[in-house]
Amino acid sequence: MGARQYASQSFETLKKGLLKLLQDKSYGKDTINNYHRKLNQLERYMIANHIVTYCPSVGQEFIDDYLATHARGRGSRQYMNTVIRRLDDYCVDKYQIQRKPELTPLPESYTTLMDTYLQKCRDDGNREATIIGKRHFLREFYCHLELLGCHDLRDADAAIIGKACLMQNNKGGWAVIRMFLRYLNCAGLINYDFSTIIPHFKRAFRLPSTYTEDEVNRFEETIDTNPKIGKRDYAMLLLATRLGMRSGDIANLTFPSLDFGNDTISITQEKTEEPLVLPMILAVKTALADYLKDGRPESDQPYVFLRAYAPFEKITTSVICFEANKYFGKAGIDITDKKHGPHVFRSSLASSMINHFVSYDVVRKILGHADPDAVKHYARVDIERLREYAIEPPAPSGCFKEFLEGKWQL
Repeated sequence: MGARQYASQSFETLKKGLLKLLQDKSYGKDTINNYHRKLNQLERYMIANHIVTYCPSVGQEFIDDYLATHARGRGSRQYMNTVIRRLDDYCVDKYQIQRKPELTPLPESYTTLMDTYLQKCRDDGNREATIIGKRHFLREFYCHLELLGCHDLRDADAAIIGKACLMQNNKGGWAVIRMFLRYLNCAGLINYDFSTIIPHFKRAFRLPSTYTEDEVNRFEETIDTNPKIGKRDYAMLLLATRLGMRSGDIANLTFPSLDFGNDTISITQEKTEEPLVLPMILAVKTALADYLKDGRPESDQPYVFLRAYAPFEKITTSVICFEANKYFGKAGIDITDKKHGPHVFRSSLASSMINHFVSYDVVRKILGHADPDAVKHYARVDIERLREYAIEPPAPSGCFKEFLEGKWQL
């Protein structure tokens, strides 16, 4: 069915159509009744103001008028905006759980340069997720150029390029911009090689955040598996704590990946596109079975983990991160200056295995790394074994000793 025209249907027809869509997507009765009440308020507003045809501006005027005469909390205001947004989406034959922010359109001249470079990156083997990240940095770079009054990269000079780079919020984007400018010059698309003036940014060395086995156990025990959402959270987070699965792989987990007969989980990793077979240990198997039997909403979706509320679609990595943060807080675990998302369990699992004298190479294979150099990362968390090789510092002597004793002052 094509996009619905606002003027082609009465508001009553639009209202009934939206409510039917929500019902088809398994929204609860209470939620549908709340939508019904809000849409009835909108309909009364249209009648009172002699408005015959609905369009998005009418919805916004209704919200503005209603909030100007009714004191409502933030949640109530957001809910009203959601109802109107759902109606607007339905009118143009769309349905979005979250609306993506509109991006500032780029001029054709810059888009051509950017797309040419990104196609080369694809040809060089860059994965689409990497391309998306590079596009984000290059789009941000152009927006900064435009703020500085430069609307065509071919007219830029070194001063403008340098200023635009310094305006980047994420300094990790400097490397992308440097390679972009180098490519454009080598390809003869711009006259000067501005890549040489782009600063180099090196991230500060930080030991990977890890949590002890006791802390991970407390984290798991905090999850209440009585409600359905608790069954889901426990099963999906156990895949992170016990098997070290990445959040993207958990969100994308499908039924064909689960082999309850052979107690294995077989996936193709989202990050590396490499196959990985993991053991379905008893705790994970029990949690998955409990969720699938008594916690998962009825749905023909192929994904194992679904949203807890309608529409019952696959979860996102944001859901996994949110739930992980929530249970860290409930468990009372000290997260000061430490990461506390689901990915931290990979480092924690590696640390635990290394402390039990599992070889680096075995750890690498269990966590699904194809690159043998990944062992360098795990060596950083092998704190206890590194202590065995610590060298006793020599006793202070001479001027340094006198300085420590307070006999010298700088």
